[in-house]
Amino acid sequence: MAKVVIFSGAGISAESGISTFRDNDGLWDKYDVKKIATKGALENNRAETIEFYDKRRLDLKDKKPNKAHQTIVELKHKYPDDIAIITQNVDDLFEKAGAKPDEVLHLHGFMTKVECESCGLTYDIGYKKQNEAFNGKCPKCFSSKIRPHIVMFGELAPMYENFRLELYDCEMFVVIGTSGNVIVVDGIASQAKFSILNNLEKSEMIDDSVFDKVYYEPATTAISKIQKDIEEFLQNSK
Repeated sequence: MAKVVIFSGAGISAESGISTFRDNDGLWDKYDVKKIATKGALENNRAETIEFYDKRRLDLKDKKPNKAHQTIVELKHKYPDDIAIITQNVDDLFEKAGAKPDEVLHLHGFMTKVECESCGLTYDIGYKKQNEAFNGKCPKCFSSKIRPHIVMFGELAPMYENFRLELYDCEMFVVIGTSGNVIVVDGIASQAKFSILNNLEKSEMIDDSVFDKVYYEPATTAISKIQKDIEEFLQNSK
């Protein structure tokens, strides 16, 4: 397990042009979240739900990782046994920055993947629409009951157990770009020896007083400071 856990949310990818859940005039703003991103959406509103995630998947194709993604991946490769990258994001920007699939823990799924509801197979379809990959059928059992590999609001998130395991020996907790509405990051930070918060602005859901360092600025400008903080922490802990 890692000494340093780097935990990111939508804010880290916003500078790469990916709309956050709360952005105005973004892709999310054109749909009713309760109908396309909540448990039961696939049963009650399947066509529109699939359409929404198809659009989000296609939107990823030309998006590029920013300096924050790149620096975090560089740190992971420099200190592979001491750093864990954990994200709430379903985009592939860490992977585009050079991270291997097993180097990033995606808590809420992965946008370029879909899963078969019949046999459970999860597979990557790139930036295609769901029905364009394998004719919209599972390549293993040929079922047409396919869904986005995304954890919707109200559904169980299997990767949370892996997250808890990573936190067992977390000595430094770094939070980048999350409002704290889904996961209580300040509670985790209070248990770590050293913690850092980087958001664009204050959030009502995060008590920033429990963090040792707070950077209210874009992730791309804060990341150099965070990198220095992490490297100093790792060097001093040896």
